[in-house]
Amino acid sequence: MKPIKVLKNRSDIGAGTRGSDMGIDALEIAAINAGSDFFNRYPHVDIQTHNETVYNKVQNSTAKRINFVAKQCLRLSKAMAKALEDGFFPMILSGDHSSALGSLAGIKRAFPDRTLGVIWIDAHADLHSPFSTPSGNVHGMPLAAALGNDNIEYKRNTVERQALEDWEALKNMGGKPILRPEHLIYFGVRDYEAEEAAIMDQYQIKNYPVYEMRQRSFQTCLSEALAVFAEVDHIYITFDVDALDCDLISHGTGTPVSKGFDPSEVAQIVNGIRASGKVVALEVCEINPLLDEKGNRMAEAAFEVINAVFDH
Repeated sequence: MKPIKVLKNRSDIGAGTRGSDMGIDALEIAAINAGSDFFNRYPHVDIQTHNETVYNKVQNSTAKRINFVAKQCLRLSKAMAKALEDGFFPMILSGDHSSALGSLAGIKRAFPDRTLGVIWIDAHADLHSPFSTPSGNVHGMPLAAALGNDNIEYKRNTVERQALEDWEALKNMGGKPILRPEHLIYFGVRDYEAEEAAIMDQYQIKNYPVYEMRQRSFQTCLSEALAVFAEVDHIYITFDVDALDCDLISHGTGTPVSKGFDPSEVAQIVNGIRASGKVVALEVCEINPLLDEKGNRMAEAAFEVINAVFDH
């Protein structure tokens, strides 16, 4: 495996609840308390953020702070591309999930002619656009941007001109749509709106719910996913911690959902996909220690996953 470089992206401006910018520090504290020197082993980069903009008045209710999210994604994409071009395996630690678009754009920047597959481990589909979003929070939009999908047929909002320009900047960050729907596979998605369900059906985007994986076995589902990705050159894995069962673990994330995975199951998914030899980056995001009613438990659970993936 290539040497790891940790990209610390403390941005939380795409979320509806503040605090995920502290998730990286919470992860490091979890490592220290576990007696691990993980974060001393690898080089890292601190990505500049625009978190101070949370004090600004929201200008676009259909895409809150999207102009700064676009700048954040561009900055992360450049750091991603450099790490990949320098021969590293980027492990991205992000605040909220809107920055995943920057990670994807960075992979395309480094490998413009390669086909990309995406494993999205999450409770949510993140397929909204400014036209369809019920909340205006951009962390619910990265996959729509990566797919170049406006969701016009499911329009519920009139989008302000500036927000539309910034949305176009997000969609075009990879030069063209970064991702094809047949190269996206969900694991654990269980909380989504009717508009997102319609898009998943329209494009036949595969989702492996938690109950299906437990019933049919993780090995069977992972083998199916890898068969679908036989034609892709590279795979990116992103792990939003709300994929974990909030009742079993904690509510230390902005949008907790019950009936999710446990940490060992997420590690099994990541390691199963990594066995393909095609995985070029892993992202972990949406840890919010301010919401954790069990101390630092969500960060501890996320570090259990990281440790199971890399510390062997």
